[in-house]
Amino acid sequence: MPLITDPYFYAVSIPAVLLLGVSKSGFGAGFGSLAVPMMALAVTVPQAAAILMPVLLVMDLLGMAAFRKNVDRQLLRFLLPFGLIGIVIGALLFKALDAKVVAGIVGGFTLLFLAQRLLFPPRADSPPPPKWVGAILTATSGFTSFIAHAGGPPINAYVIPLRLSPVLFTGTMAFFFFFINISKWIPYAWLGLLDVRNMLTSLALLPFAPIGVWVGVRIAHRIKPLLFYRLVYTGMFLTGIKLVWDAWR
Repeated sequence: MPLITDPYFYAVSIPAVLLLGVSKSGFGAGFGSLAVPMMALAVTVPQAAAILMPVLLVMDLLGMAAFRKNVDRQLLRFLLPFGLIGIVIGALLFKALDAKVVAGIVGGFTLLFLAQRLLFPPRADSPPPPKWVGAILTATSGFTSFIAHAGGPPINAYVIPLRLSPVLFTGTMAFFFFFINISKWIPYAWLGLLDVRNMLTSLALLPFAPIGVWVGVRIAHRIKPLLFYRLVYTGMFLTGIKLVWDAWR
């Protein structure tokens, strides 16, 4: 068949794409890391990641257009080189790594970060994390983004304590992940993941991308910072639980 026709695949993939769209435009990458694990209920993790590539491109372009005036350019210049290093590492190790092991590591660190934030909440005068921590977490984000589009939790662990406004947080993450995701195309093609079947299936899912982005943009411009970060934490918690469960199972 030229594309996937299994109804169960679309039953899990359409909600995953909508959730990813909301994440891209409204909540950084909190909920978006759930997309590949959800789709992996019907296909393999590498195939799910490949199918999402064109969808991510459309979402990134829409997100950048919506938040083009809300970007911390200095922070972005710091993050990008380390994110790209993570992409290179992911491409070189992709065939040697079990995606479930990577999922478990990402999920575990996500839950540890949340536990630290909730049990030892930072004071108003707490300094931001040191840059060497940001470099490690951003490289980890690039690596996990390449393996399973799960780059949100590691970079959130660095950027959330910087206390950006919701729109500045979302805009900066939109631009960061655009460059990260666009850099995956050549290595994904090199690994043979961008075949005709996956790309045609992605086209069938594309109409749902702008719907999720539109919902997220409307929320991001209207939500209070405290509620915004609570929702990000909720998304990260669900992501962490799902990834750890997948690895354990």
